[in-house]
This record gives sequence, C-alpha cells and structure tokens, in this order.
Amino acid sequence: MAEQEAPGAADAGPGPGSDSPDSDSDSDSGAGASGESEMEFLRTLLSRTLGLGGEGPEKVLEELTLEGVSRFMLSDQCKNVVCMVGAGISTSAGIPDFRSPGTGLYANLASYNLPYPEAIFDIRFFKKNPEPFFALAKELYPGQFKPTVCHYFMRLLKEKGLLLRCYTQNIDTLERVAGLAAEDLVEAHGTFFTSHCLGTACRKQYNLDWMKEKIFSSLVPKCDQCNNVVKPDIVFFGESLPSRFFSLMQSDFQKVDLLLVMGTSLQVQPFASLVSRVPAKTPRLLINKEKTGQSDFCLSLLGYGPGLDFDSDKAYRDVAWLGDCDAGCAALAELLGWKTELQELVKREHAAIDTKSQQPPRDSAAGSTPPPQPAQTPGSSSEKSSGAEGKKE
Repeated sequence: MAEQEAPGAADAGPGPGSDSPDSDSDSDSGAGASGESEMEFLRTLLSRTLGLGGEGPEKVLEELTLEGVSRFMLSDQCKNVVCMVGAGISTSAGIPDFRSPGTGLYANLASYNLPYPEAIFDIRFFKKNPEPFFALAKELYPGQFKPTVCHYFMRLLKEKGLLLRCYTQNIDTLERVAGLAAEDLVEAHGTFFTSHCLGTACRKQYNLDWMKEKIFSSLVPKCDQCNNVVKPDIVFFGESLPSRFFSLMQSDFQKVDLLLVMGTSLQVQPFASLVSRVPAKTPRLLINKEKTGQSDFCLSLLGYGPGLDFDSDKAYRDVAWLGDCDAGCAALAELLGWKTELQELVKREHAAIDTKSQQPPRDSAAGSTPPPQPAQTPGSSSEKSSGAEGKKE
C-alpha cells in the first residue's frame, strides 16, 4: 500500500566519499583504499547477480518440490521460519486483493469518484477528503471475516516453535484473530487494530471497537479532544513504514532457515525486497497463484536482488507451488503430518468466532483493548512438537 524509496546499491557496501583524509598523502591513500573497496563491492555485486566466480551456495533441499521443503522443515536444520504474506491469503475469507483484474479492489472503486484508484489510500487525498476511505472501510472492516487455512497454518507454525516472525502486508488483522500475538507480527503496512488522531499536538489513540462504531454509523471519526480526523494506523501512500519493520528485518533475516512467501505479488517496495535479505543457502517457498518475485538484473543492480529463481540452470533453493493459497498450505500440512491438526484447528476456531458473533457487543471506549483470544489448542506448546505432528530437536 505504501511505497518507500529504493535503497541505493551503495547501501550494500562503501561508496564514494566514505573517507575523510586530513592531508594530501592521506587523501591519496584514502582514495586508493576507497577505490579498492568500490572494486570489491562491484565484484561481489556482479558475482551475486550474475553467478560469476566461486563455488555455488550450499544446497539444503533434497529436491526443489513441496516434498523437499516438508522434509527440510521436519529436519534439525529448520528452526526459524519467516512468513511473508499478502492479500492473497485473505481472498478466501471474502476480502478482495488489490490488483486482480476485474475482481481486485482497485478495479471496483468507480462509485467513489476518485481521481485515480490509489487515491483512496493516499494520505494527501485522505486529509482533504476522508469520506471515500471510510465508506470503503465500512465494507471491508475487520471483524466481519474469519481467518483462512493459511492464517491457521501460521498459527500451527507458532505452536510448534517454528515461526520466527510473520511479515504481513495485510491490514485486515486476521493474523491476530487467528492467534498470532503482536510480537509474532510485523504489520508492514500498518493495522486497523489501533487508530490515532491526526492532530499533531494531540495524537490520541483509539481502539478497534471505537473506530468500528464510528464507521458503521457512517460518520467520519473525529477526535473527542481536538475534533481532528482520527485515522486507523494503516500505512497510506506518502507515509513511512513502521520503524518495527526496519529494525526487526535486520535480525530476523539473518536467522531465518526457511522463507515462506504466500499470496503476494511482490510488487511493492521495500516489502518485496525482503526475499533477497535471507542467507544464500536459505530455501524460499512461494505459495501463490502465479510465479512472482523472480530475478531482474536492473533491480539487482539497485540493491533489490537476487530475486527468486525457479527455472534457471542455477536454481538451487527456490520452490513455487502454484494455486490457491489455502490449498497450498493444506498440501504442505499433509506432507508434514499436520493435516488433521490443521483441519480441527480451523473448525474449532471458526466455531468460536461464530459463537462470539452471536453475543451482544461490549461497550466501546477510547483506549487499548486486548486482541481477540483464540481458543486454546489441547497440548499446544511454544516448543517444537515431535513425531508425526512436528519436528524433533
């Protein structure tokens, strides 16, 4: 939803002007050192991008298939899984994605009389005309949809001690409803879970229930302290991504043993560039309707590579499972021996949501409220399971 400037190639190594010499002789030696560093950076970049020189990276998958990924997940080599997810994991819940021709969100905004489709998520347009966004929010508001098989598969990863983090582009909060805690998540494009007053001197926080009451009353939410518009904490075009995104990716993507990418077109930066931040031997599994995120030479030179490589002669770690995201997660769960466990989890959680929806609503008030609490899984643990239902340490 929100785009950032692409990091320059110099971010990956020293660039011109990195030395500050105090004398002419120092200047000459400094220039020489800088030149050598630049040449080393270029050699490394070309080697990484073109596959020139040196031995190939270590191959950890026995085969580039879903079966190969499942065997790796059940081995002692796989301890930390990072998920990258987009709108495609929520479409089976009834939430449209953004870019699908004909059915995507951007293709169905004519009734809002927007100057261009993306304006509905543009912070400059929102500040002048917030009504279209809140009208759309009424249709898509969190709490009207149930998490999907994909969401609960990530819940199983957490319960088996495998989930390091879920990086999500989605703002529907379904990861939280499915049982992922705030510390499990990096909500790269923000969330509806909290809202803040846009008044610079105010910035009062409001909770999900307060915002829901305003939206379903067809009112533009206004702060009860300063009367400025209150905006959900989702990232609009023209806004920066949350600091948590940048701080955690530095550590998470050095620890990751398996990258699981689901339901995203990998078109929006800097989120899409995360696939290139994993160690060279880390397998990457894409579960999506079509292949995406593949290497692009020009983007690699800008620091956005290497991308995914499914089909070249040099492919050694990337696997694509093409089809519906729920079906892909179900197929992987079956190979892992988790099929029945996943089916029972989805059935139990959906029943709990149905029961809760039949209860009278609580009073809503400004402030913080705890996230929806999922039903407890019998025998669930933060430790890895052993046997057919998990991997052994």
